[in-house]
Amino acid sequence: MAGEKNIKLHNKSSRPDNVVLREHEIVSRCEEIQAGMPKYLRGYFAYLKGNVLPRTRYEYLRDLQFFFRYLINETDLTSADAPSDIRLEEINSIKSVDINIFIDYCRKYSVEDDDQIVVYENSNRTLARKKSSLSVFFKQLYRDGLIDNNITDGFDPIRVPKASEREIKALQDDEVMIMLDAVSTGANLTPREKQFWEKTKKRDKAILVVFLTYGLRLFELQQLNVSSFNFTRGEFKIYRKRDKEAVMPLNKSVTQVVRDYIDNERKKDSELDPEHQDALFLSLQGKRMTERQIRELVKKYTSIGLGTSRHEGYSPHKLRATAATSLIGRGNSIFDVQELLDHEQVTTTQLYAAHKMNVKRELVKDMEWELERKGDK
Repeated sequence: MAGEKNIKLHNKSSRPDNVVLREHEIVSRCEEIQAGMPKYLRGYFAYLKGNVLPRTRYEYLRDLQFFFRYLINETDLTSADAPSDIRLEEINSIKSVDINIFIDYCRKYSVEDDDQIVVYENSNRTLARKKSSLSVFFKQLYRDGLIDNNITDGFDPIRVPKASEREIKALQDDEVMIMLDAVSTGANLTPREKQFWEKTKKRDKAILVVFLTYGLRLFELQQLNVSSFNFTRGEFKIYRKRDKEAVMPLNKSVTQVVRDYIDNERKKDSELDPEHQDALFLSLQGKRMTERQIRELVKKYTSIGLGTSRHEGYSPHKLRATAATSLIGRGNSIFDVQELLDHEQVTTTQLYAAHKMNVKRELVKDMEWELERKGDK
């Protein structure tokens, strides 16, 4: 990109360079969005910077940017041609009903792009997040004295299914074994997939086993380094949300698959650019794998375990759910599982406790009905 500057890192913290750079990238994206917003929102930007995590800050800003573009393109609530030109008086004139109409618009909308029309449809959870983003926005502007009324009390509630109502999506034990067999032997892969599998099978297996064992978040796994692992002490370090460090114990299976990958498949440091020499999981190009690449890898192998199409495979977050339900199903304390998965509230972990592995299958297993009586033809 023309004019793009190289980033030189002077890292005096205990966190590895890649973790610091990743946070810098998120903060930079936040600042890019803020640069295109009205100047009177500086107090709101300062509030986000000091009170929410970088990823949450970025999502709130993206939602606000989308809302401003909606005001410009879909309503007569502003005469502005760009988000930065929206006047404070126009924000002050927005009513609760306008927000409710916006949320309803977000349920399903289309965007015309060159020769195609893209239709977007959002879930209740996404709509609830957008409502939350705007609630924080309007409350903070009211606290700062920039608008006359706190209109958030008039936002219509969006019903998100309660924890007990949601079906937890996780692999069952037999599906996990099918998936691990596929990554170990290449079973059920297409001929083209097998060509790549021959070059990455040890890496792919290590990724799946680490996900299944610890229930890591996608970004936690993607940011792992070779130097994160101390095999002598039997542990490795991860960097979690809220700038937390955590030391995780290694078991035999994880030690085996990670060492096998490092020793027998991963490119040597001498073959890599300095930027990627410490990255644990590498692409075929010798670069740290992106979150998207890891997500596609997981979808591919979980689809085999599920016996469905590649498109219907599970996300890495479903492997986190698999780890949680498996650990609880094996009789582990819900509080210990909460600690391992880094759930802020134990109520989140209780979601998985309510979902007993294989319970529905076991319940109906012995409930077969005799459909044909003796003598019937």
